[in-house]
Order: sequence, then C-alpha cells, then structure tokens
Amino acid sequence: MFLLRQLYRGLSSLHAPTEPLKIMAVKDTVESAISGNTITIFSKTWCPYCKRAKTLLTSEFPNVQTQIVELDELDEGAAMQDYLYQKTSQRSVPNIFINQKHVGGCDSVVALNSQGKLASLVGA
Repeated sequence: MFLLRQLYRGLSSLHAPTEPLKIMAVKDTVESAISGNTITIFSKTWCPYCKRAKTLLTSEFPNVQTQIVELDELDEGAAMQDYLYQKTSQRSVPNIFINQKHVGGCDSVVALNSQGKLASLVGA
C-alpha cells in the first residue's frame, strides 16, 4: 500500500501544470468552488470515504448549496489535488470545506456530526 501511494504521488506530480496560467486557473477554480458554496467536497468517484462523506452531508443538509468536485473526472484533477495539498496539507480525499473553512476529510465530518457540531458549522 505504501509503495502504491508513493507511486501515485510521483505520477500525479508529473501531471502538475508547469505553466503559470494553468496554475492560476487551477487555483481560481478551487478557490471559486470553496467561496461560492456553503459545502465544497473535493472527491474521487471510487473512494468509499468520499461516498460516506457525500452521503452524510447531502442527506443531513439537502437544502444547503453544495458542490462536489470529482477530481478523477477532470483533466486538471491531479493539479487541483496538488493545489489543495499546498493549501491544506491534506493530500487525501475527501477534502471538505464548510463556509470556506477547511474541516478535513470523512472522519472529521463524521466526528463533527456525532458531536453535534456539524449543523452549527454549516449554519454559520
């Protein structure tokens, strides 16, 4: 598993944009998604932790403006994940923002919900 993770990181860095305009476009796309929605989830379609977090957030808060960005379906997904790592120090998905605040991943959202703190964070 460790070797696969190392290989993935190495390969994903090969796809990182090298042109400044592409880097700015990726940054703008990520920041726009975060600032334009109450809940923003950067996800991958095959990830069970992403599915759990998406299900929890969309079922608990169906009327809240939520954007789900499926990184594995976007050409610039690897570059977006690299930018999110720079921004949050979190490489894994899901990478979740609520009211423009980085809250972490699936375990963090589940913990906030079980502590009764998630609803107030979403409502803030």
